[in-house]
Amino acid sequence: MKRIAKFEKVSFKQFYEGWADTFGGSEEEIKEIYDSIALPRRATSGSAGYDIFSPADFTLAPNECIKIPTGIRVKIDEGWVLKIYPRSGLGFKFRLQLNNTVGIIDSDYYYSDNEGHIFIKITNDSREGKTVELKKGNGFAQGIFTEYGITYDDDVTDIRNGGFGSTTK
Repeated sequence: MKRIAKFEKVSFKQFYEGWADTFGGSEEEIKEIYDSIALPRRATSGSAGYDIFSPADFTLAPNECIKIPTGIRVKIDEGWVLKIYPRSGLGFKFRLQLNNTVGIIDSDYYYSDNEGHIFIKITNDSREGKTVELKKGNGFAQGIFTEYGITYDDDVTDIRNGGFGSTTK
């Protein structure tokens, strides 16, 4: 296997901004959540996906969505991308969906002003009335690294600074 990436936590300042903006809470409460963030890891030696763990308890009724600041970032070698999907079991049992279908984390996102903080927005798309309960520390998404190529005539020199839509501004 090629070793091409390393997961890290974003700074507390960056996590605090993302969490407070999304959920609010005191600095002490947010620090407690931050301190317990687990970095993504594979469950078995044969797993392709790195489980991404919920930083807190969440409940999603059918058709509800939530944006989760994960507190993590990833440093990826050039020529690779991290693709984020819902955990297979949650997708199968609850139709848990990522709002952008597949999250794409480019290697240059790590260097953005927000430290490459990965946010995951999910929706409980259950058509059977099932409520999803995500417990703190349980995997709710998974990331898979994929190698990619570029065209021979590619001459892009622009540099990213930001997340959604930052590469088309």
